[in-house]
Amino acid sequence: MSRNIIAILRGITPGEAGPVSRALVAAGITQIEVPLNSPDPWDSIAAILEETGETATVGAGTVLHPDEVARLAAIGARMVVSPDCNPEVITATKSAGLLSYPGVFTATECFAAIRAGADGLKLFPASLLGTSGLKALSAVLPPDVPAYAVGGVDAPDFAAWHAAGAAGFGIGTSLYAPGRDANDVGARARRLADAWDALLP
Repeated sequence: MSRNIIAILRGITPGEAGPVSRALVAAGITQIEVPLNSPDPWDSIAAILEETGETATVGAGTVLHPDEVARLAAIGARMVVSPDCNPEVITATKSAGLLSYPGVFTATECFAAIRAGADGLKLFPASLLGTSGLKALSAVLPPDVPAYAVGGVDAPDFAAWHAAGAAGFGIGTSLYAPGRDANDVGARARRLADAWDALLP
């Protein structure tokens, strides 16, 4: 089953990357990002790609420059997530054949991202936007462009965000924090997967 949950492994190290990504996939979380402000992020991404093969969609977060997109494409990553809406990064991402999830907060940013070719929208920080903010945006956003709530969202919040229009979630510190072992991450991932499955009819 494909679940629209992106695991955000901010702060992960290359040595942790393999076991943690294996635990995530086993729990049913198959979209994984390593923010580029993590220690040795390129090595961690390479380790996850080697560990998961074609079973996961792997990429980077905190992608701010087109040259980072090119490097991701070169190592076989498939997803680019950013904290901001940078049309140059979006264009480079789509030109490289990767999935683009730029960070947005306002209607203006949402539509700028869509016009540039984004595959989905990273609503960040979701905790400040709130479900009422997403509900208002959802009234005008194209229904075929998925919006991911990212920042301050956890499993108990899924139902409310989904009702407001969220098509998916990006989960960071409630799933992974530096030093948290793979067994713990796997248990947390299973709770997230169960919460996602509870949304389905």
